[in-house]
Amino acid sequence: MKMLALALIVTFAAPRAAEHFVSPAGKPDNAGTKESPWDLATALSSAKKVEPGSTIWVQGGTYTGKFQVKLAGTEAAPIRVRVPRGERATVLNSGIDVVEPTNYVWLQDLEIMGDAPVEKRVTKLTGSWPNDMPGTNGLNIHAGKGCKYIDLVIHDNILGGVGWWIGSTDSEFHGCVIYNNGWNAPDRSHGHCIYTQNKDGTKTISNCILTVPSWGGSYTMHAYGSKKAFVDNYVIEDNIVYERGTFLVGGGQPSHNITIRRNYIHGLNLQIGYGAENEDCEIRDNVIVGKLTISKYKKVVDEGNTLDSTQARSIVTPDKYDPGRAHVAIFNASKAPECRINVAKLLKPGDAFRLMDPKDLFGKPVLEGACDGERIAIPMGGEFAVYVLLKK
Repeated sequence: MKMLALALIVTFAAPRAAEHFVSPAGKPDNAGTKESPWDLATALSSAKKVEPGSTIWVQGGTYTGKFQVKLAGTEAAPIRVRVPRGERATVLNSGIDVVEPTNYVWLQDLEIMGDAPVEKRVTKLTGSWPNDMPGTNGLNIHAGKGCKYIDLVIHDNILGGVGWWIGSTDSEFHGCVIYNNGWNAPDRSHGHCIYTQNKDGTKTISNCILTVPSWGGSYTMHAYGSKKAFVDNYVIEDNIVYERGTFLVGGGQPSHNITIRRNYIHGLNLQIGYGAENEDCEIRDNVIVGKLTISKYKKVVDEGNTLDSTQARSIVTPDKYDPGRAHVAIFNASKAPECRINVAKLLKPGDAFRLMDPKDLFGKPVLEGACDGERIAIPMGGEFAVYVLLKK
């Protein structure tokens, strides 16, 4: 009987998901093991057979070239593209395009950045796509059902952070930090954190940190399109949006099924509706130091939104895909020199932590130590601050 039980255990044990490895020194003809890694373009392009449920580990270093994601997982077994904890993997001056036949792929923890100095991000041309500057969006998503973009750091890309188009359905951005993208032109500054359109399925944008620079950039959230484009079926929640760059959802086509809730906005405006006569929206429990505009909607839920800039408050939002991470927003209108924030959602007494500036996520911590209770004290002085809180 014991031998039969053992045989049953062996027979029905789930197969171990495959792991593949990538490094800056990898080669297309390598085996894809840690000792013999692929290059990144090969791993993402489906040139090698990557089965649903596999993980592609992108090891630390800098990657340049042309990168297209053409991987196909399943709903039950997505393909994960991840960076090992504690490593920094940077896609530099290249951007990533997500195209057919991509489905059910998770991109997590990559840094996607440009390094052109500010004086090079200037064009003599007007319009959205000047051809006299080298550069690209950081991430262009043209396809993919059921994909997730998790804890990406997207910054300093000349032509904007993210372009997320209607070929992508039922997908999600979560925990991403997007800043300093864009350029200057004779007509205005251009480039967005996220420029997105949607028709079928639902796009979710949650727990992200978004801002545009003072010298360029345009919108933090630009869910927008002309009369020929669609801006439907969005859930936008728990994001921290600050400094500058209007947060806009609306366009020339009537919008349907727009949900904007629990966003924390400082120094800019939340604008829902633009141009067209729209159908329905739910705008709930947002904290806004700026203006809230809801225009041309037939059915509106406008509840729990706060425009009071004098009330002190702090928000800690845990990352649902990384149990050791949370995003923090602190409203401090009185400019108190110190704020104590409740971190019990992430830390237990004795847990070591690092508090990071989102614009210097791989640099020196703003504060580090061990949690001695439910709260930690954060030096302040300004009227607003945003951080990434990491459990060591």
